[in-house]
Amino acid sequence: MHTDFSETPSALAPLRGPVFRMLWLAWLAANVTMWMNEVTSAWLMTSLTDSAFMVAMVQAASTLPVFVLGLPSGALADIIDRRRYFAATQLWVALVALVLGGLALADALTAPLLLALTFANGIGMAMRWPVFAAIIPDIVPRSELPAALALNGIAMNMSRVIGPVVAGALLASAGSPYVFLLNAILAVVAFALILRWRSEPRVSTLPGERFVAAMRVGLQHVVQSPPMRAVLVRIFLFFLQSTSLSALLPLVARDVHSGKAGTYTALMAAMGGGAIVAALLLPHLRQRLGREEFVRWGTIVHAACAAAVVLVPTLWLALPAMFIAGMAWIATANSLTVAAQMGLPNWVRARGMSIYQMALMGGSAAGAALWGYVANLTTVTVSIMVASVVGPIVLLMTHRRVAVGATDEDHSPAAVTGRMPPPEIEIRPDEGPVMVTIEYLIDPARAADFNTVMQDTRRARLRQGAMSWGLFRDTTRPERYIEYFLDENWIEHQRRMERFTAADVGLRERRMAFHVGTEPPQIRRYVGEPVS
Repeated sequence: MHTDFSETPSALAPLRGPVFRMLWLAWLAANVTMWMNEVTSAWLMTSLTDSAFMVAMVQAASTLPVFVLGLPSGALADIIDRRRYFAATQLWVALVALVLGGLALADALTAPLLLALTFANGIGMAMRWPVFAAIIPDIVPRSELPAALALNGIAMNMSRVIGPVVAGALLASAGSPYVFLLNAILAVVAFALILRWRSEPRVSTLPGERFVAAMRVGLQHVVQSPPMRAVLVRIFLFFLQSTSLSALLPLVARDVHSGKAGTYTALMAAMGGGAIVAALLLPHLRQRLGREEFVRWGTIVHAACAAAVVLVPTLWLALPAMFIAGMAWIATANSLTVAAQMGLPNWVRARGMSIYQMALMGGSAAGAALWGYVANLTTVTVSIMVASVVGPIVLLMTHRRVAVGATDEDHSPAAVTGRMPPPEIEIRPDEGPVMVTIEYLIDPARAADFNTVMQDTRRARLRQGAMSWGLFRDTTRPERYIEYFLDENWIEHQRRMERFTAADVGLRERRMAFHVGTEPPQIRRYVGEPVS
């Protein structure tokens, strides 16, 4: 199904909904705390050490938890109450901010300790991002989803402006301890806003998924989804390149442009301002450019502007380059985020988006460490220049194999026709594995086309949680094929019915078009029998 977003009435349309508006404000407050913490920690690190590697590692420490904890946090967001989980993340951030503020007041912070607490603060981000990403498609119409995601980008980049400005003002006037203490207050405000939201309970007659099994199914779903794999490669490569500028920006401000905290703040604010402007223009730009064009040109423009920031002779020329870099950044990131959201059904959305965020933050953490190391060996300017050249070259070399198209499957829930007959034997919920066999009668002349459809079927079964899948052909009846797949237990087999989507209906119709029998394909279910 081709999704046309050109009918989106306004970039601000989702804010008309009170639920989205309230959660958007909570997201804005949460991200202001993140940027205030990152700016303050990065600038504070420059006073604790002269190592460019340690300064770049501040960003790596803040993003690495998302890479390490992304999938577990996504699994929790899919299997427990999302509202309470989202609120708990803000309490964690408030607690870390209080510890940072207390240690800063006592003048007890060291470079390693600051990195450790930055990592702890990043855990809060790792916990909150998947659940917020999973909530948005539930509270806005599908036609407004790109605008809602762009507004989330605006919140992120408003915080990129507000956070550094507030942090810079406090750093200059009061000191870093008071930035951390203000962070704690803002985190509590976000906590209160989240508690005002009354989420719709997810209705299911089945018990909740088990934690480990939920992680397995989430990872398996993404691995078996070609669109999601393409998005993951793209977002990793983009952030691997683009992080060179943001991770080394404190040193760009101090060493390249001979500035202080105000210079760093101005550069951050310029990039955030460009991202906000671009986000407001995206509905109009989307009518002219597809997602792949956004990603390709966004990567190239960002690289060119990053190089310009370190090559131009004055700050007044660097600021416009940062502004355009921010525009390119949001256009690329928004296009990839929309593609990821559209590629996931709701039942696995938090897990899928957590893996997406893992790829994003993995690229960011790897980029921060890599370009910080290169800067240590050479200079900050050389490091950013190398990233600006390497990133677009890698993207252009791989774009045909991992293109992010604009065709989206319909993952809305669909009713399963022909419910399975009740079992004649008693089956415990955790009993298994469960094997399902389906018998097809196929015209041998169409066998190649049938195999192509069954390749899609294999991926679909595995995305739904099947542990294994296979297709066999009868040696005595060439027209007879047997498909089988295994579910972990009886509950997981029943859960498959709740995961059926409109895209699965279309795939089933494609399979049925090959069946030439007078009766529908025979379906049989078997439960594993323990043998002593």
